[in-house]
Amino acid sequence: MPFPVSAVAATLFPNVGGIFGALITRREVKTWYPTLNKPEWRPPNWAFGPVWTALYTGMGYASYLIYKEAGGFDGAAKLPLTLYASQLALNWAWTPIFFGLHSIKGGLIDILLLDAAAAATAYSFFKVNSTAGWILAPYLAWLSVATALNYYVWKNNSDTDAAAVVKKGE
Repeated sequence: MPFPVSAVAATLFPNVGGIFGALITRREVKTWYPTLNKPEWRPPNWAFGPVWTALYTGMGYASYLIYKEAGGFDGAAKLPLTLYASQLALNWAWTPIFFGLHSIKGGLIDILLLDAAAAATAYSFFKVNSTAGWILAPYLAWLSVATALNYYVWKNNSDTDAAAVVKKGE
């Protein structure tokens, strides 16, 4: 049995953006993020890395199942993989917007678009391969928490106030 290079590549690929996002987040979690009003129910900071690693790995493997089952990037896989790419781009964009630019509102807009794209991706995956669709269920659940957290932070802070706090601290 040949080594499934495409399965490994597809599984690891989403983590690339996660690694770059972690580099941005690392500094801001210690400087800017503590200055924000956040809900008591938020997950602890240490949980985000392992959770996102598991979710990125799962979504990558799910994309491989679609690629394999539907015959590559054409035919029945074209729409699901296009939706997947769009939600992954929105996912990767959130960290530079929210943490890099300190744009709480921009992050909220991005994550709302991400929610819709991820739900459409899960639905389209499910139609091709139900296992691939179910693999995305924890991702959708975590996005619900992340969206609620972003909304709370947006509602209880302002982009202007957050940027001013950072400028004072520099």
